[in-house]
Amino acid sequence: MSVLSKPVARYEAAQRANHEDAAMWRWFCNLYDEGRIRWCRANGFWLVSIDHKHVATEQDFDNAMRSACANMIAMSTNGRACRSAKQHPR
Repeated sequence: MSVLSKPVARYEAAQRANHEDAAMWRWFCNLYDEGRIRWCRANGFWLVSIDHKHVATEQDFDNAMRSACANMIAMSTNGRACRSAKQHPR
């Protein structure tokens, strides 16, 4: 790998991560504004529900939201807005 390709690769990875984060958090904000997403912490885990349906459980809030987004895509229910988050997994 040439010296120039490492910075380019890092830049491209950062751009993908920024795009992924922006898409996922827009998805979250839209659901929040509509009052459709709920979360709570129980026994060391974050539980996420959308439209009163449990969609994710994770120890970390960020991962719980990412899992919820990915699970919504898998269930093909209002997952379009976070599709780019699924295309560029962390």
